[in-house]
Amino acid sequence: MKTSLKLSLVCAVLFAGTSSYAIDGNEDFNLHVLKANGKLITFALNQVKKASLAIYDNEGNLIYSENASGKDGILRTFSLEEFPEGTYFLEVEDNVKKVRHEITITDETTVLSKKAFSSVYKAGFDKNSNVAAR
Repeated sequence: MKTSLKLSLVCAVLFAGTSSYAIDGNEDFNLHVLKANGKLITFALNQVKKASLAIYDNEGNLIYSENASGKDGILRTFSLEEFPEGTYFLEVEDNVKKVRHEITITDETTVLSKKAFSSVYKAGFDKNSNVAAR
């Protein structure tokens, strides 16, 4: 009994460590695609307390926007059932940078790219730190 309890605890610690390592490896707002289920997409922005979220179509027309906030990060689920097939862009902006991720909608599924399509740092900020340059 004690052996199985210890083994379970070790597995839980290893799993938690692996998950946190994978999350810290992404430098673009730590955006993580958690699920894509048909036309639903769920993503998390770790360690981001305030950000502007926007969805644009392929021609640059704004379709949706909101100011999001969270104590330890932002978690959002979007239903894109009403969107026609095509390519869209999720734009996430905070006071340091603006990042765009591609959303591809087909008849059956919706895919949010894990890697940023583009990333632009605002004037006065260095990409290697969140401290304004003097």
